[in-house]
Amino acid sequence: MTNTGMFFRMLLSAVFRRRSRAVMAVVASLVGAATLSCLAMICIAVPQQMNQEMRAYGANLIVTPLADSENGKSGIDDAMVEHTTEMVSAKGSEKHATYRYENVRVNAAPYVMAGVNPAQVRNLNHHWVVDGSWPSAGKVLVGRDVADAMGLKVGGSITIGYRASDNAASSGQASQSGTDGTSDGQTSSGSTGAQQTQNGHVSSDIMDTSGTEFRVAGIVDTGGSEDSIIYALAGDVDKLTGSTRGVDVIEYSSGASDLTALVNSINDMTSMHVKAQQVTKITASDTRVITMLQTLFWIVSLVVLVFTLVGVGTTISSIVSQRRNEIGLRKALGASSHAIGVEFYVESAVYGLLGGLLGTATGYGMARWLCATVFERSIGFSWWLAVVSVVFSALVAVVASIPPVHRATRIDPAVVLREE
Repeated sequence: MTNTGMFFRMLLSAVFRRRSRAVMAVVASLVGAATLSCLAMICIAVPQQMNQEMRAYGANLIVTPLADSENGKSGIDDAMVEHTTEMVSAKGSEKHATYRYENVRVNAAPYVMAGVNPAQVRNLNHHWVVDGSWPSAGKVLVGRDVADAMGLKVGGSITIGYRASDNAASSGQASQSGTDGTSDGQTSSGSTGAQQTQNGHVSSDIMDTSGTEFRVAGIVDTGGSEDSIIYALAGDVDKLTGSTRGVDVIEYSSGASDLTALVNSINDMTSMHVKAQQVTKITASDTRVITMLQTLFWIVSLVVLVFTLVGVGTTISSIVSQRRNEIGLRKALGASSHAIGVEFYVESAVYGLLGGLLGTATGYGMARWLCATVFERSIGFSWWLAVVSVVFSALVAVVASIPPVHRATRIDPAVVLREE
């Protein structure tokens, strides 16, 4: 029989002759691997899914024209919208919506009207609760606050008047106020450089209630500042104002891994005459939840790692104590300390591998159950994480066995044989 064959025969014999100790070592590794692999799978998969779902709650990036630029008066034109969108999409997936804001009058009361593309807004803001339908030609979507103040119902009518004098004072300034007001997830009215028209929409009389009649397609309830805005097709806003211009705000839901770097890259392009900034309400909530999960993972992982080291180390110490006479006899017959140490290290690695395999499978089952019951999410199996978990369990078992193995290699055969 070769030396290798004899080595594995002795190893298997040592394991089976002390099955209870071997089971204890495997269980210690199993518990550690199951807990760590479960937490790792949750902390990797859940934040990614949460990040995607958080993006359904609106934009995490907004772009507005610089107030002191030509865009501040005419808005962001289609070419610049396309160019900005290309920059955002180059860093990851994106959804966006554009808004043109105008100050309007409803029964002589001032309101804000937004010209939008309903498909874009609907795709970006899945959390909006719409009673009725989205705006279409000749029909508007009014915010809940507007509907309550005016007593509006779905299917009713609303007369909206536009006055250039209401918007002329904000030309070149509203874009800047929109930038300041949207940093926490709110939107402000934009600017317009429209001149007076001859179709009866413009008036300096504050009590003038004339205007264009629209049907109320739906009422939107978001719980935010959007509830005080009237939404219409961009084409309808162009007709109402008698002018066509660029948009005041582009909202993005960006999947970029480094949103700050993306913001800086847009702002560094001074020739674009736009300003980008993060929506702190969305990004801060996203970051806070992920940070909490990661902190929990590291704290629990450290505790589990300590208990695993103690469990495996105690078991190997017990095995060394039981085999003290055997170790002394082998050393008296010429076995080197290195050979004895290798045998114990391999034995510990075997316990770690078995515990790691069983623990990783158990951890995956626990992760699936927790994600389904607590987070209401599904989770897939990660092969690379499973391999890392098994290998790490073996390494932890070997590290835990270092102190007892060191004691085993220092056993004096003369003392042991004299005791016999």
